[in-house]
Amino acid sequence: MNKKLLFLSLGALGVVFGDIGTSPLYAINEIFFGHGKVPITNLNVLGSMSLVFWALTIIITIKYVLFVLRADNEGEGGVFALYGHLADIKGAKTGYLIFVSTLLIFAAGLLFGDGIITPAISVLSAVEGIKVATSSLSEFVIPITIAILTLLFLVQKGGTTKIGRVFGPIVLVWFACLAILGGYHISQAPSVLQAINPYYAFSFLLHSTLRSILWVLGAVMLTITGGEAMFADMGHFGIKPIRLSWFTVVYPALLLNYFGQGAFLLKGSEVLNDNLFYSTVPKWGIVPMVILATFATIIASQAMISGAFSLASQAIRLGFLPRLRIIHTHHEHEGQIYVPSINWLLYIGCISLVLIFQSSSKLASAYGLAVSGDMVITSLAMILITTKMWKWQLPRAISLFGPLLLIELAFLGANSLKIFEGGFIPLGIAVTIWYIMKTWAWGRGKVKETFYSLPDMTVKHICTIKKNSLNSMPRTVILMTPTLVNTASQSVPALKQMFWERYGLLPKNLVFLNIQIAKSPHVNGKRYEVTTFYEDTKKGSIRSIVVKFGFMEELNVEKALFDMAADKTLPIGSDATKWLVHIANERMLINSASRGFRRFRLNLFRIMLRNSARADHFFGLGNKIALTIEVLPVKFG
Repeated sequence: MNKKLLFLSLGALGVVFGDIGTSPLYAINEIFFGHGKVPITNLNVLGSMSLVFWALTIIITIKYVLFVLRADNEGEGGVFALYGHLADIKGAKTGYLIFVSTLLIFAAGLLFGDGIITPAISVLSAVEGIKVATSSLSEFVIPITIAILTLLFLVQKGGTTKIGRVFGPIVLVWFACLAILGGYHISQAPSVLQAINPYYAFSFLLHSTLRSILWVLGAVMLTITGGEAMFADMGHFGIKPIRLSWFTVVYPALLLNYFGQGAFLLKGSEVLNDNLFYSTVPKWGIVPMVILATFATIIASQAMISGAFSLASQAIRLGFLPRLRIIHTHHEHEGQIYVPSINWLLYIGCISLVLIFQSSSKLASAYGLAVSGDMVITSLAMILITTKMWKWQLPRAISLFGPLLLIELAFLGANSLKIFEGGFIPLGIAVTIWYIMKTWAWGRGKVKETFYSLPDMTVKHICTIKKNSLNSMPRTVILMTPTLVNTASQSVPALKQMFWERYGLLPKNLVFLNIQIAKSPHVNGKRYEVTTFYEDTKKGSIRSIVVKFGFMEELNVEKALFDMAADKTLPIGSDATKWLVHIANERMLINSASRGFRRFRLNLFRIMLRNSARADHFFGLGNKIALTIEVLPVKFG
C-alpha cells in the first residue's frame, strides 16, 4: 500500500467522515431520551440496534460505498455529477429522465440546507457534554458553540488539504475511542450482538406502535446522515481512499460504539442528564472526551461545508447560479476550493439555528429530512445511470435499487413528521435555492434571447466587407460570444453597433470566442476547436474558436489565449500587445407593465445579476491582455 493512498485516506477521515462519525453523540440518544422517549425494553433496544446495523450496512456500505461511488463523473461526485451523466444520455429525453433531472437540482438545495444544520447540531451535541461533567457550566454551552463555529468558518479559506492534514489524525483517535468505548460495554453485555440478526428489526416493527416505529426510524436516519458526503466529497480525495477509510476504520468503529450504547442500556446502567453517549464514558474521561468530541464535530461540519463549496461551483459552471468568486486552495487538486459568499451564508445560517433551537435534541427534529430526500433522489437517478450508462437490464437495476428505494422512502416518511418541529427549515432552504437556480437559468435564457435580437451581421457579410476593404484596425480583436459561431450563415449580434457603425472598419484579425462548459468535470481531450471563415496574408483573418472547460475547472480564458498563441495550429497572433478582448456586461431593464409573480421573478433575477461577478473577472480576463467592456441594456417585460 503506497504512502499517498494512506495520506489521502487519513485526510478523508478528517473531511469526508466527520459527519457520520459523530452521529453516535446524539442518534441513539434521540430514540430513548429525545422527544419520542421510546421505552427501554429488550425488544426496543435490540430492534433499534438491528435497524442501525442494517441501515449502515445496506444504505451506506452497499448502496453508497459499493455502487454510488462508481457513478463518479471523471472523478467528481455529488448530485450535479449525476445530473451531468443524465444530461449526456443520448436519445429522446423521457418524462422520467426530465423528472429525475429536476429532482437532482432540488437535491442540491436539500444538501445546502443540510450543510447549515450539520455544523450546528454536531458542535452543539459535543459541547453539551460539559453539562454531564458539571451542570454549573450549562449556561456556557451556547457561547462556546458559537465561538467554535466562528473559528471553523474562519479557517475555511486555508483549504481542505490543510484541514484534512491537521484533523485527520484527530478523527482517527476519535474513531479509536468510539471502538474501545463500545467494545468495553459489549463485553459487559454481549447479548446485544443478537441485534445483527434482522429478526429483531422485523420483530420491533411488528410489535411496536406506529408512533414508536416512526420515531425510531427518524432517529436511525441520524446514524446514516453524512453518508452522502462521501459521494459529494469524492473529488477531494478519490474513491480508493474513501473506501479504505470506511472499511478499515469508520464502519467497524461506528458499529462497535452503537452496539456498546445498546449494551449499556441492556445492563440497566444509569443515564446521566439524559445523555446516553457521555454516560457510557467513565467519569474521569468525560472532560477529555468532550474536548475530543468537539474537535471531531468541527471536522464533521467540514464534510458538509466542503461539499457545499463543490455544489456551488458545479451549479455556477452549469448555469444554475450567478457567477460567484471561487478561490482554488490547492495547486494540484482542482476540486479543493473556497467560495467566500457560500461560506458566510452557511455561517449565518448555523449561528441562527444554534440561537433558535438552543439544544441538539431540538435540532434533531430539523435534521434528517434533507438527507433522506437526497438519498431517495439519488436512488431514482441510479436506476437511470445503471440502465442507460452501465447497460444493466432494467430488472437487475430494479432488483438492487427498488428495495433500497423502499427503505429510503420509509425513512423519508418518518422524517416528514419532523416538518412542523423544525424540518421545515431545510425544506424551506431547499425550495428557495431550487427556485433561485431555476430563476437564474430562466433569466440567462432570456438574456441570450434579447442579445440575439440586437442588430447583427452575418459571418458571410463580414467576410465580404473584409475582402473588399482597403483598411483595417491593426489589431486582433477577440469578441466573446454567448453561443458557438461555426457557419457563414450565422449572425453575430452586437458586432454591427460595436465595430462597424462605430469605427467604419473591421480589425485585421477577428476572432469569435465561445466558452463551453462540458458536462464532465474535466476536459482531457481536445480543448480548442477552430473554424476559419476568411484568411489573407495581407488583409488578415476571421475565425471562430471554441474553448472547452470541465464544470470543475478554473475558467482562466486569458491563460487559454496565451496557450493558443504558443500553438502554431491555433494562429491568433503571438503578440499579446495587439490583442483586444471585447466582452459584454448586461444591464437589465424591467418593463414597468410587469406585475405580480412575474415582476417578483424579474426583480429576483436583477438582484442576482447585480451581485454576480463581472464576466471579465469570472473568465479570468484583464490581467495581461487589453480589455473593453460593452454595457448592453437588456429589456425584460
